[in-house]
Amino acid sequence: MISRIPMSTAGYKALREELERLERLERPKVVRAIEVARAHGDLSENAEYHAAKERQSMIEGRILELKDKITRAEVIDCTKISCDRAVFGTVVTLLDMETDEEVTYQLLGPEEADVKRGSISVLSPLGRSLLGKEIGDDVLAKTPGGVREFEVMDIRLADRA
Repeated sequence: MISRIPMSTAGYKALREELERLERLERPKVVRAIEVARAHGDLSENAEYHAAKERQSMIEGRILELKDKITRAEVIDCTKISCDRAVFGTVVTLLDMETDEEVTYQLLGPEEADVKRGSISVLSPLGRSLLGKEIGDDVLAKTPGGVREFEVMDIRLADRA
């Protein structure tokens, strides 16, 4: 069974660009490096050869991973969503009821989640608990650090899609 991976248009584009870069630039470069290293003779003690082969293995693994993710991508246009409720692509501002701090996150797929850049996965504990919530709703999230309580302060579209 193929499980779909929710992804924004920008996230999908980034994966496609990385795949193209690996296939068109990095793969040929490492093949040339292997050829040069082979020309140096004895492969058993050739550090350049072994490093290039290891790099080739990493590139090929990443290419396979990207192809799989792109195939399973469920691309969602975040510019055409409603802000009535917290859904994939919306930016949600929360008030932490314990610390009285406001935090803002964009709800994205697991491939795009980056807390430092202000996005969390809709599949994370907090992301799951936010889905479907409206402004003013209380949210209980079971996080690895324990149960946290938030209030939804704002829901809006992202500046970037």
